[in-house]
Amino acid sequence: MTPRVLLPLLLLALAACSQSNTPPAADTAAAASTAAMPVSADEPAASATVAPAAASTAAVAQDPAADAAAQQALAAASDPSGLVEGRDYEVIKNGEPWKPLNGKIEVVEVFGYVCPACAAFDPLVESWKAKLPADVRFSYVPAPFGPEWNPYAKAFYVAEAMNLVDKSHSALIREIHVTQSMPGEGDGPNEQKIADFYGKYGANPKEFLSTMNSFSVNAQVNKGRQFMIRSGANSTPTLIVNGKYRVTGNSFEDMIRIASQLIARERAATAGPAAPAAAPSQG
Repeated sequence: MTPRVLLPLLLLALAACSQSNTPPAADTAAAASTAAMPVSADEPAASATVAPAAASTAAVAQDPAADAAAQQALAAASDPSGLVEGRDYEVIKNGEPWKPLNGKIEVVEVFGYVCPACAAFDPLVESWKAKLPADVRFSYVPAPFGPEWNPYAKAFYVAEAMNLVDKSHSALIREIHVTQSMPGEGDGPNEQKIADFYGKYGANPKEFLSTMNSFSVNAQVNKGRQFMIRSGANSTPTLIVNGKYRVTGNSFEDMIRIASQLIARERAATAGPAAPAAAPSQG
């Protein structure tokens, strides 16, 4: 690893979504961004978004094509042979999965709640995730890219421990990017407001806030940071399959298609070669 360089905290506030993962013309208003830049000694590189709040508002609206795109991606998975390393994905050297596979194929989305591109990606991911086969495990890893991101990363792990993520994930994205009733990029962090949000889903806000700042949650945030560094996930959103492949692609739909095909590749590799046919009987 190269020596780490401490930069002013101002740069932390600029950490955001990657240009390489923004959608083409139809979606660029939702997730405009600049090239990646280093952040701090403890955080991987990220890029500075310039997307206005109004753009992300439009992006998070439910896309009627998301379900169809998810279906097409899963159908394309039947032929993973067309993938090209360096164009569709990167092999992660000495990569490791986020959690023990235990017979599953793992897909991780490295994301940030305040990231406009992640907000635009969410409807497609939700439709695709709901159709994934039983042997696929989908996990989120929140990126701690700076003061506006870190409280949400901590809150995610608390919500995950309370089994609240499925109920609250997309709702929190909407409140940040659509109604703008929760702090987003350019707003000061407000941990109490985040705890109060999860109170609507059954959490005790006081206990939630205390747990956000516990040793165990800070350890999980650091574990996620190390996973990102190890996987080369220095922008959001990023999909990682089995800790081995970092998906690239040139649009959100392309990312889903590539991930589906990598899942099929991993499934085939796990299955191994087909058993030889039984010899005909001689009787």
